[in-house]
Amino acid sequence: MTTFTFDPAWTTTLTTPFMVNAFLAGLCIALAAGIVSYFTIARHSTFAAHAIAHIGLPGATGAVLLGLPVAVGLGGFALAGALVIAALGKRASEREIATGTVLAFATGLGLFFARMSSSASQQLQSILFGSILTISDDQIIGFAVFDAVLLVAMAIVYRPLLFSSLDEQVAQAKGVPIGVMNALFMAVLAGVITIAVPAVGTLLIFALVVTPAATATVVTTTPLRAIVVSTALCLVSIWGGLVLAAMFPAPPSFVIVTLSTLFWGVAKGVEALRRRG
Repeated sequence: MTTFTFDPAWTTTLTTPFMVNAFLAGLCIALAAGIVSYFTIARHSTFAAHAIAHIGLPGATGAVLLGLPVAVGLGGFALAGALVIAALGKRASEREIATGTVLAFATGLGLFFARMSSSASQQLQSILFGSILTISDDQIIGFAVFDAVLLVAMAIVYRPLLFSSLDEQVAQAKGVPIGVMNALFMAVLAGVITIAVPAVGTLLIFALVVTPAATATVVTTTPLRAIVVSTALCLVSIWGGLVLAAMFPAPPSFVIVTLSTLFWGVAKGVEALRRRG
């Protein structure tokens, strides 16, 4: 049973190997999620982000069923779902329909796989709600490699991706390959979700790939600043969540999501007060 009593040995808990791994993983996750979350907001792809996480569910449970790493199945299905959504949804209305259709099928398939294996059923809770305290050294290396690739890719396509995100019609008229940008963004989003799921799970993924950017756009006025602030908010939410979860034993994913939501609520409250003033 989870209680919220203060743990006087919380500083010792923070120095344990599993907690150190959690902090390192949090740094990698925050960097990736903070960058992509701004574009998720700008491209009106919040529903797609939520859906891709759920689309990865059958991949994760199927991987357990076949004895493969969860990340392999999750990432493969998330990427495939993201590319299908990008291919079928050229306009926003089409993306909503394509996303919902693929999401419904993938969720049903994930539950089917989970029922086929007791081990998959046991893994289902960590997939849905996250298990950042169980991240291994190999996973952290994988996260770091992904971040390096992401930074290089974003440095190359930042301007056309930003242009197509803010004004797709004008960007297309200027020769920006909209279809390529859509597919590239969705692929990147799938990768970020794959590494963020261990922290908050598929059900709570909004807390890292949407909410920080929503907060950042309230307190900043330029895209680059919003990306920086979004990344910082992701990091504070994850690291702060780990510290508070050690001080008052609770599921880290719950505390991470609570902090992320709290930052957004405060920002919206301040914004409302400024408008009234």
